[in-house]
Amino acid sequence: MRWQTFPIVTGFAVLALIVGSRAMLVESQRANRAAARATIEYQQLLSGLLSLAQDAESGRRGYLLTGERAYLEPYRKAVDAIPGQLSRIDAMAASDSPFVQQISHIKDELSRQQAELAETIALYDKGDAAGALQRFRSGQGKSAMDEIRTNMDMIRRIDAADIAARDEHTDRVEAWLRIGSLAALTAIFLLGAYTIRESRRRFREVATAQEELMRKNIELGNEIQTREKAESQIRQMQKMEAVGQLTGGIAHDFNNMLAVILSAMNLAQRKLKRGENDIEKFIEAATDAASRAANLTSRLLAFSRLQPLAPQVVDANRLVTGMSDLLRRALGEGIRIETVLAGGLWKTHADPSQIENAILNLAVNARDAMDNDGKLTIETANSYLDEAYASTHAEVAPGQYVMIAVTDTGAGMSPEVIAKAFEPFFTTKPVNKGTGLGLSQVFGFVKQSGGHVNIYSEPGEGTTITIYLPRFFGPEEPAAPAERGKSVSKVTETILVVEDDARVRAATTDTMRELGYTVIQAGSGPEALQKLAATPGIALLFTDIVMPVMNGRKLAEEAVAQQPGLKVIFTTGFTRNAVVHNGVLDHDVHFLAKPFTIEQLAAKLRDVLDTK
Repeated sequence: MRWQTFPIVTGFAVLALIVGSRAMLVESQRANRAAARATIEYQQLLSGLLSLAQDAESGRRGYLLTGERAYLEPYRKAVDAIPGQLSRIDAMAASDSPFVQQISHIKDELSRQQAELAETIALYDKGDAAGALQRFRSGQGKSAMDEIRTNMDMIRRIDAADIAARDEHTDRVEAWLRIGSLAALTAIFLLGAYTIRESRRRFREVATAQEELMRKNIELGNEIQTREKAESQIRQMQKMEAVGQLTGGIAHDFNNMLAVILSAMNLAQRKLKRGENDIEKFIEAATDAASRAANLTSRLLAFSRLQPLAPQVVDANRLVTGMSDLLRRALGEGIRIETVLAGGLWKTHADPSQIENAILNLAVNARDAMDNDGKLTIETANSYLDEAYASTHAEVAPGQYVMIAVTDTGAGMSPEVIAKAFEPFFTTKPVNKGTGLGLSQVFGFVKQSGGHVNIYSEPGEGTTITIYLPRFFGPEEPAAPAERGKSVSKVTETILVVEDDARVRAATTDTMRELGYTVIQAGSGPEALQKLAATPGIALLFTDIVMPVMNGRKLAEEAVAQQPGLKVIFTTGFTRNAVVHNGVLDHDVHFLAKPFTIEQLAAKLRDVLDTK
């Protein structure tokens, strides 16, 4: 690229040189003209000086020949004018002028001539005409005039030679400039031709490059599409692998629990057929397995961020303090528990029971990592996650958070283990020592609450798991305790149970009757509305949410409109957008998740029925 621009730069440099030289020539010519004018003026002054000297000589001669004083008038005028003329000549002559010597001789000769003229006139005025005539004939005045003319001629010759040298120099420069101008014009023409040719060549190169770029863009687009398809296929494979791992883990755990339930029930049936009644241990085993299965589904819903939450304004310091006895019982005597609670801690808005579960899960994991011997530290603090932090962590919004950190002195985790720690069914514990759902449940709950979880760990140095829950900025509104009757009323209420699954409906109905309630059952929403209209005195509607034709929420709205004051409890194993929005239970909604024990059902029914 540098060599391509060299001819253009050179051409412009030559052109600039010629223009500069032409400007210098113009200045030189102007200076020559000024010098010529000065020389002419100088010559005119010298000629005037010579004329004055001649006038003085002529006046003296006329006076001596005629004796008439009128002839002295030119003499006197010349004598008076000569000093002024000399001053003008001196003013034009520089100190380094080549004529200094000649001017000095001219002045000397003028002085000698004027003295001789004055002396001759003085002799004649005294009556000594013969002496005056003799003085005139001595030739002294003529000799002075000849010297004056000689010096003036020398000055003229020097000036003429200087002007000729200047003219010759100017002519020579002008001749070179003509040659240079012709050469420059030729160079400019050639440069123009070269520039046009280069421009055409470059245009061709640009067009070729654009065509190549378009071709490369098309190839790149095709490659991007190919890569996107390949990445989509890889993502799909990864999804299928994750789904396979998840379903495999679920199937494994559920099959184990179902195996316990089936074996226990089969053994219980056999003993009953033989008339034996010692079946309590089998029923307890089946109940325990069913409870663990229910807990597994609850954890899976938490991981998928679909569990129904009941958030409240929470003081994390008070919550942690209230868990101290629970933590000591869960961790055992070998674990030392230390709490570091920040003063002036902000409030957060989350489900307090889920926060407790999260802290308990982390504490149990820490206990196992420390092998029942070590120190567990629970710390709270106000924290701010800035833009820089949020930009490097997915799904994190910058802002103010309440921090709860759980730190252990256990074995720590490697980076590979940290990367998989939140995956469901991933565990480093021995077989039958953990489900691999603890951290995934914590992760799902925190994300569902709009927060963030971070793990910091080094092998052999322990682990810190930090939960960030968004700061609550609204007014603190602690939940008011429900107003209950001062004494527990006798069970006399009538309950309408609505469930589309006949087996679940029968089990729920039998359970409520076992608790002493009068139960009316319906298999759909329309049937429930008909029985509600036909049966006076129904106190509570216990309805499933996910049902065909009319879901539980729609049924409850129409039932309450039909019978104002009717109390409602919703139940389901999974719900979305009916009574739970963005993972949060709607306001004033009573909800009981399936599966539930008879104790949980009894407590929920009395809690709702006894509320004034």
